[in-house]
Amino acid sequence: MRMSCCLLDFCRVQELRQVRDFLFPSQKPASAAATAVSEESKDQTGEKNELTWDDSDWGSWEAPDTKEDATTAEEEVQQGAPWLQDCVLSLSPCSDLLVIAREHKAAFLSAKWQTDDSGREEMTLAVSWSGTLSSEEGECVSSVICIPLASQKRSSTGRPDWTCIVVGFSSGYVRFYTENGVLLLAQLLNEDPVLRLKCRTYEIPRHPGVTEQHEELSILYPTALVTIDGFSLFQSLRACRNQVARGLEGAQDCTLTAAAGSDVVQPPPLAYKKWGLQDMDIIVDHGSVGVMTLNVFDQMKNASILGGFHASVKGSPPAMSQYITVGGGPFTGFYYAVEGSSQPLLSHVALAVASKLTSALFSAASGWLGWKNKNEEEPAQKQKPKVEPATPLPVRMQYGLPDSRRHGESVCLSPCNTMAGVTDDFGRVTLLDVARGIAIRMWKGYRDAQLGWVQVSEARGEREIATSPSMPRRHAQFLVIYAPRRGILEVWGTQHGPRVGAFTVGKHCRLLYPGYRLMGVNSVTSQGWHLHTQQVCLFDPTTGVLRSITVPFHLALSDKKSERAKDMHLLKRLAALLKSRELDPALMESEAQTILLEIKHPAIKKQALESMLTNKNAPVSCLTNVTRALLANLKEQDPEAVDESLLQLCSSQLKLLQLYTDVQLLHTPDSSPTETESFSVAGIEEDLARIGPILRRYAELNSRPSVSFAQDPEGPLPVRAFLSQLVCEGGELRVVRGPDTDWTHLGSFLFWGCLSGQSPLERVCETLQQSGISPQQLLSLLLTVWLNREKEILKRADAIRNLHILLNTLSSMKGAVEESWDVQCISPWWQQVRNACVQSESAGAAMLAGLVAHRAAKSSITSLAESKFQADWECVSLELEQWVVCVRQLEDVLALQTLLSLPPPQGSPGGAVPRCSVKSLLESGRGGVADSVAKLVFRQDSAPEVLQDIVRRRVGEHNSEESVEQLLQQPVEEKDGIKKLEELLACVCQRFPHSLAPDVLWAHCCWEYVVQWNKDPEASAHAELYYIECFNNNAVYSNIGRYLEWSVEYLKMISSPHIQLGISSMMWNTFIVKRFSAAAFLMEKVGKAPKDRLCRRDVGMGDVAMTSFLGSCVQLLQTLMEVSPSSFLPPYPLFSKADSGVEEVCVPELCMEEVWGAADGPASIAELALQQKAVHYPLVQHHCLLASLQHAAMSFSLRLKPLSLFDSKGKNAFFRDLTSIQLLPSGDTDPNLVAIRQEFLMQVLTGWVKAVGDAEDSGSSKTGREIDWPAVCMELASLLHVSVDILRRHLVWELYNQGLDLRAEEVMLEVEDKDVLGSQLLVLIGQRLAFSLLHSETQTKATMELLARLPPTLCTWLKAMDPSELRCPSVPLQQSSRLVSRVIEMLPENHAQYGIALHLLETVDSLQENE
Repeated sequence: MRMSCCLLDFCRVQELRQVRDFLFPSQKPASAAATAVSEESKDQTGEKNELTWDDSDWGSWEAPDTKEDATTAEEEVQQGAPWLQDCVLSLSPCSDLLVIAREHKAAFLSAKWQTDDSGREEMTLAVSWSGTLSSEEGECVSSVICIPLASQKRSSTGRPDWTCIVVGFSSGYVRFYTENGVLLLAQLLNEDPVLRLKCRTYEIPRHPGVTEQHEELSILYPTALVTIDGFSLFQSLRACRNQVARGLEGAQDCTLTAAAGSDVVQPPPLAYKKWGLQDMDIIVDHGSVGVMTLNVFDQMKNASILGGFHASVKGSPPAMSQYITVGGGPFTGFYYAVEGSSQPLLSHVALAVASKLTSALFSAASGWLGWKNKNEEEPAQKQKPKVEPATPLPVRMQYGLPDSRRHGESVCLSPCNTMAGVTDDFGRVTLLDVARGIAIRMWKGYRDAQLGWVQVSEARGEREIATSPSMPRRHAQFLVIYAPRRGILEVWGTQHGPRVGAFTVGKHCRLLYPGYRLMGVNSVTSQGWHLHTQQVCLFDPTTGVLRSITVPFHLALSDKKSERAKDMHLLKRLAALLKSRELDPALMESEAQTILLEIKHPAIKKQALESMLTNKNAPVSCLTNVTRALLANLKEQDPEAVDESLLQLCSSQLKLLQLYTDVQLLHTPDSSPTETESFSVAGIEEDLARIGPILRRYAELNSRPSVSFAQDPEGPLPVRAFLSQLVCEGGELRVVRGPDTDWTHLGSFLFWGCLSGQSPLERVCETLQQSGISPQQLLSLLLTVWLNREKEILKRADAIRNLHILLNTLSSMKGAVEESWDVQCISPWWQQVRNACVQSESAGAAMLAGLVAHRAAKSSITSLAESKFQADWECVSLELEQWVVCVRQLEDVLALQTLLSLPPPQGSPGGAVPRCSVKSLLESGRGGVADSVAKLVFRQDSAPEVLQDIVRRRVGEHNSEESVEQLLQQPVEEKDGIKKLEELLACVCQRFPHSLAPDVLWAHCCWEYVVQWNKDPEASAHAELYYIECFNNNAVYSNIGRYLEWSVEYLKMISSPHIQLGISSMMWNTFIVKRFSAAAFLMEKVGKAPKDRLCRRDVGMGDVAMTSFLGSCVQLLQTLMEVSPSSFLPPYPLFSKADSGVEEVCVPELCMEEVWGAADGPASIAELALQQKAVHYPLVQHHCLLASLQHAAMSFSLRLKPLSLFDSKGKNAFFRDLTSIQLLPSGDTDPNLVAIRQEFLMQVLTGWVKAVGDAEDSGSSKTGREIDWPAVCMELASLLHVSVDILRRHLVWELYNQGLDLRAEEVMLEVEDKDVLGSQLLVLIGQRLAFSLLHSETQTKATMELLARLPPTLCTWLKAMDPSELRCPSVPLQQSSRLVSRVIEMLPENHAQYGIALHLLETVDSLQENE
């Protein structure tokens, strides 16, 4: 609780510089000003602009400002700070909207939340709208207020629904806007300028009998005052806003006129009153006090003064609305308007007033909202609405303050309307008593002062003596005065209180005091609301900070004789004393003790003691002595006068301090443990021998250094941390569970000395038992220390023995194990130990704690059974069975965690080592173990072949425990990563034979890799690099997209066709089909293999990764076809390798280990796979065909529109659910479509031949993973109804054209139409000979002679050949001779070109002889 006034920064206003440039265009640079003129039309539209802090071209000034450094910008803002004094400001009471206006422009700033550099969220006000508000020529903004409107929803808790901005203009118009600058309605109630707008909202009556004030909006003109009923205004604003929200035309032109409305549908009427203020020369400000009723005495007094002896007095005083005005002649005026037509207070005056009030009824006709018909044409000249005359209202001179020389400047009513502050041109601030109409206080020296009020409620329980429990809370009012010329902000107590706060602030600030809250609240809707409103704020334009003023209630009670003030002074002295770090402890103790004893008020004394106990500089001895002295002082006083809570605090804290001192003394190095005899735990040696190898390997893998921070506690536990975690209730100590770090630190303070063998175990346990802390909480602290300091535990050999002793000692405490416990039931004590072990992620420490606790529980149960049964009987209890299962689970988790702790190879994806526990594995479901191992395989980046070999050698051979332990005995430094993975994986597979069955493991690995691929489709593996040969440019790229390829490899390794089918379907539907369809549509759009930029835009990966992706799609769909029912289709080697065995193979049964049978969580991947439906084989084949075409086009950079190769049926069937039956293309195909398919397949074969030729020319070796594109093309041709023989002839031609004669001869054997092939090859032979005889640069004489001897027909035929069509024209003559011989064999003798073939053979033979 704050004890003094303070200024708190709660909001920051952004973009003040841009607001200034907008409102003061003359101060902007020339370029920016010119741009602002050109953009003026945009301001008038009222459109919303997106604004940022660093962007200088927002709103209507979208011009690039000159970049300036931070220093220049700050100086400019400071120098231009007085500009704000020329603007009209209004802040919403909810502080979520700020309006800054000048002349005809305005900027609306709305609240936004953002995170600063320290990570703390803060509220800022940023520009949400800016533009021009004026509609009439020459009018300017004269007054603005922001009225938040309450939400009508039942779930509302007091926050506003929206905020209405009310703007008064010099033309007399009052316009209402939304936060976005949308005009809701306009009102012309008087043709004089609007001087001031003020609002009064509903306040809950503080006392019974107080008149409930109604809401209203008051508008001050130079000679008139208009008050609009709040309920009517609220309903009208809601109706207008709803009309705007519906987007009706003309909604922004909705205006409220004083004349009667039109014949269109009207919103609710707006009721108002208009008073003509008389008897004052000048009026500049006003305040609406509300409805008041005189008591009988004041009524009679006024009647006697004004009416004389014969004045008549009515029985019931009338209700009157009171208004206060300030200005000149008189200085302050008080006006009273009698409500309705009730009886007059004084007859001769009341008659006159009543006669005039009859014409001032709540006029609905003068308050209609006129909605313009959208079919109505705009008049040629805008006519002003009719203005109703004002009802004269004279000033009550007996309540005025006549001062001819003084002129008032502003008036500010207090929150409860009992007082008002008035400023004048003499630099005085006058405090008025509103009810009596007199000045009760005056301050001088405050020229141009700005006023505000702060009302503070008394905190509950703060009053020392309450006469009644139902007594209402007291309220205090403080006047806030800001003197801009002095740059000081002061807070004064009223009515005659002292100055309770003063702050030095800037000279250009603005004090923002709304004086109202939410509109639309009443006595019913306000029940249970917590209205979040600020009373008064200080806005500093130099920093853009909004500050709220906080005043504690007790300052209204403080004076020179107040004991509370003296106690507060002593409290401040104590706070200053505790902050001193260089003070001597003895001096600190004496000073603090003196201060505490001098404080009288129990609440402040309690606060002083708490502040001292939470101080980090005070030593424990000082705290103990001071607390003891205070407790003794309280006991010497009268028991009835002593505060019981303070007495209990002293005694409880003294007990805690004593316990802290005793434990600290036991842990000092001087205290040596008394247990010197050797002690061993029975049976623990066998358990340690069993888990020793894996435990050592776990310790080796987890012994790497970790990062620690400076703020981490390493020293002894501070006394304040100890006191904050323990409370004393009813003489018993109870530990309060805090954050895990604090809990561990407290446990280390109590038990680490015992676990490490540095403290006497029995004495520590005895001290803790005497303290009264429950054994369950001590056990929780002990286990927390053991499990969280695992690295240190594993290094200490005696830690197990010390833990056993502590467990036995704690178990023997009273209240630990219930005396009535039956050995056939679960013990809550040992169940707590098991819960801690199974929840811990420190597998090694949890394993050791489980073993020790198991032995301790077994010993306890055995001794208890011997006392009840015969000694030779063996005890079998449910508790021991629970321990057997728990220990086995902890051993399994230890082996699994050891495997997961393997460091990833250098350059692999890596990541943080995952931690697992028994609880997490049980909650992860039946696939939790396989999922953890799959994630490890991904981090290790092991190829599928490597992992398959490990599993085949280690799991398939059913290794015994001895062989696994022999592997674990070897030093870890002597093994590489594969060997480490092999031995630890064998150990884990041995413990989880069902959870890590090969098919289950492959399924999870497959899914893990496809998930990682989906996160980054272009990521590549690092362990064993593979290469993808891209034939378009003969370049070799690294293994981009290898994750998806490895995922498919793992999929192929699954032996169960049911699981394989399910995983394939899930992969296709979840990850593949969306990108696959995007790739197809992209290629269809561009008509060729797309470039890298387009691939990244539409598919989310580069062109190289997209090529690999399409190849993996082909492999995935082929795998899916292999396990799909396809007996009714012809088998194809690539697209349907074999009929499915799904129907013949039984569904595999997924089992779990017995100790893990209680696993309950999400279904595993294998279980989900078995739940998938069977796919439709023809539809899968249809998609595989499309994927193969796309893959070929990307591999060889061919032009292709893949979807155009299919008819309408084929196109409609693509990207449908593979389990559905679609209408697929029939056997009859359009010949034009077949021709396009044939041309594309020929291009694929040509591209493949070129790539093979380039590879042989460059001498590059094959990787063994190339695609057999000729076989793929032949399969595609069969499915696309293209002649296979034509493709073979084309392939033979291309191979000979490339000079690959041996490959061509192999393919030639499968060609059926030899005649056509022979004719084609004859042309190729002619081109080769033409190159040798006619176009060779090395022609010899023998060649020329041979050419001359050729027959003329042959010579002419050779000259017609074009050797430039050959990609490899210089072929050995021996190959050409062999080719001619093959052609002669293929051509029949009666063939037209048979003779030319014979002449060619002779020519080739002659050329060979010449060589």
